[in-house]
Amino acid sequence: MSKKLFSEFIGTFVLVLFGCGSAVLAGDHIGFAGVSLAFGLSVLVMAYAVGPISGGHFNPAVTLGLVAGGKFSGKDAIPYIVSQLLGATVSAGVIYLIATGKSGSTGVGDFAANTFSTYGLCAAFLTEAVLTFVFLIVILGSTAKNAAAGFAPIAIGLTLTAIHLVSIPVTNTSVNPARSFSQAVFSANPLALSQLWLFWLAPILGAVIAGFAWRFLFEEKSSGK
Repeated sequence: MSKKLFSEFIGTFVLVLFGCGSAVLAGDHIGFAGVSLAFGLSVLVMAYAVGPISGGHFNPAVTLGLVAGGKFSGKDAIPYIVSQLLGATVSAGVIYLIATGKSGSTGVGDFAANTFSTYGLCAAFLTEAVLTFVFLIVILGSTAKNAAAGFAPIAIGLTLTAIHLVSIPVTNTSVNPARSFSQAVFSANPLALSQLWLFWLAPILGAVIAGFAWRFLFEEKSSGK
């Protein structure tokens, strides 16, 4: 179990370092498309690197969605989520130290935190819930027994890239409560902490619905029953 928890720690660490780090440190140079690709590639490479050890969740919503889908033990969910939160927060701390070490730095600003203001609460909630639902359906489908072996990380990484391309303008894209928590801790934007509840509730709701939908609507067909 310790190896699995460390795998979740390091996988989430790299996800935040590459994804949020690209936004904070290089966002002005690479734009939305570059940040989206950084998130997708980080999940892809870490799913190959440590996914065989822990399953490669790197996301509390994914963990709970897999529990709902009957693909992961509920008793292991809390340790996984704690490891993910620790990995994300340590990674955000590393990004903070780098960002504040820039010559002439006046702070970190929003720090790639998730907030909603241009789009309202309902639009933000719907975006996060629906896109996390889609993300979990791809994860469950690409890792099913009858799926092509070895290609799941590619499908998952590309899906996360597409999710960011759609939703960065709306919420700065969460679909991952650990990623949202870690950036809110260091953000200079007061909305980051006050609106954090949405970036826990909406992704988890979308993921759990996807898990139940897969179990009761799709898994029966994929198992040939």
